[in-house]
Parts: sequence; C-alpha cells; structure tokens
Amino acid sequence: MSNALALAHVTQALALLIEANLPPDIDIAVKVEPRKPPVDPPAEPTITVFLYQVTPNTSQRNNDLPTRAADGTLVRRPAAALDLHYLISAYGEEAELVGQRLIGSVVRTLHEIPVLPEDLIELAGQRPHLAGSDLAGAVQRVRFTPTVMDIDETSKLWGMLHQTPYTLSVVYQAALVLIDGRGTPAPAKPVERPQVRVLPFGAPGAPSPDTVAEEPAGPSQEAAEPAGVPTKAVARAEAKTPAKPARGRKSAQPARTARKTAAKSAKSSAESAQARPPAETTGGEEHTEN
Repeated sequence: MSNALALAHVTQALALLIEANLPPDIDIAVKVEPRKPPVDPPAEPTITVFLYQVTPNTSQRNNDLPTRAADGTLVRRPAAALDLHYLISAYGEEAELVGQRLIGSVVRTLHEIPVLPEDLIELAGQRPHLAGSDLAGAVQRVRFTPTVMDIDETSKLWGMLHQTPYTLSVVYQAALVLIDGRGTPAPAKPVERPQVRVLPFGAPGAPSPDTVAEEPAGPSQEAAEPAGVPTKAVARAEAKTPAKPARGRKSAQPARTARKTAAKSAKSSAESAQARPPAETTGGEEHTEN
C-alpha cells in the first residue's frame, strides 16, 4: 500500500535500476532519463523511460469492495490496484550500434532482476520531488514483465507521440502498484458482552438428544462393526451366512401354492386320525415285540 506518489516513484526507481546495471557491458557514458522520447534524437547515448499508460489490475481491482456501510460510513480504506506500462527507448551512434547495445542491456537487466529492489526504491525516494512517497514500506513488490507488441500496435503507440521519430525500443509492464485512499475507516464496535456456555445434554437450557437431527449413515457408518465383536468373528459369520437369492414375483407364486397344498393335506390327515378308533395297548406292544 502506498500513496499517490507511487507511480512517479516506480518510474524513477526503474531508471536507476537500468543505469546501475549498464556496466560492464556498456563502457560508455549513458544518460538514463525518465521522460518520453524526444522529438530531436540526442547525439549522446541516451535511454528514456516513458510511462505511456496506466491501467487497472484485473485480478485485484475489486478486492476492497465494499468499502462503506449502508449508512455511508467508511469501513475499509479503498486501494486502487494499477498496472504501469513503460516504453523504454535507446539512442546513440548508429554506426557503432549503440542503440541496440543499450536495448540488449535493458532486456538482460529486467530479465535478471524482474522485481524492483528495495534499496533502489529507498534511493529513488531521496529525490526532493519524491520526499513524501511511502513506496518503500509497501508489502507488494513491483514486478516487470515484457509486453509483446506487433507492428500494428507499435505503429499506433508511436503515432500517439506526435512528430517523434521511431527508434528501437521495448515495452514492459509493471505490476502491482496499490494506491491507498486518504480516508480513515471507522473503528469496529467492541464486543459488548462475551458469553460462551458449554452444557451437557440434559442440563437446563441445553438441547436434548431427541431434538438433535440424526445424520444419515454414510458408507463408513454402515460398514462399522458392532461394539465388542472381534473383526475375525464378524468376518467368519459373514462367510458362513449364504446369500439369499432374490425372489421375483413369478417365482414366489408356485411356492405359495405348494404351501397351501401342504396345509390342506396336513389338515385332512389330522381329521382322519381323529376318526379312527384308538388301538389297544396290548396289541400294540405285542406287535412291536413281534
């Protein structure tokens, strides 16, 4: 989080980063200026760092919503999430390919050090025009990534720079820069009466076990073994119990008919047994002995 000076602070720190990493590849004096490309190309070796566009960061733009309560009270300090787009151009003697050498040094530096170092942020903050900036205390660090632009997009970009001749350049995006609002959020209301109670079932004021809704038994609960029964005994009982075949409606009808027939025959046998005279005991015993 930082204030409104963050944009200028990042531009100045980027210029210092490029300037500090020119040697030893570049052994000539080079001016690194945070300004737009000049209309008249300079004769001495020069690198310009131009912030040509500022856009909202798409991933962080709505993270601080809502910032106010229903009555308009500020409950959270708003923060604008921004991406900065830079055009870095190089000038120098064409016969010695100075511009190409400078652009090569810029690309190497930003590829090797993509995150803005904290020491350069503090060094850039020592400028008089950046005395009130607090970018050094921001938690989110600024990262530079190259932007791919085709011929049509490059032509439109340089067309915005009226009467400025084209020169070799690269485009980079800096993300993420957060700019805080100046309002002070209202303090949150304190807890008026903390009260935490832990009651067992059946105590006055506690819910009874009957009122607690029973949760549906899951697969793990259905497969749970009864308490006190060993695992091997349960497995042996399940192995001995044969699986009952499913009986359909058609197979159940003959079985029902057979049971009715057996019941009728048993009833008739009982009636005939009652109608017969009782056999003599002596004869029965003699017959048994014979």
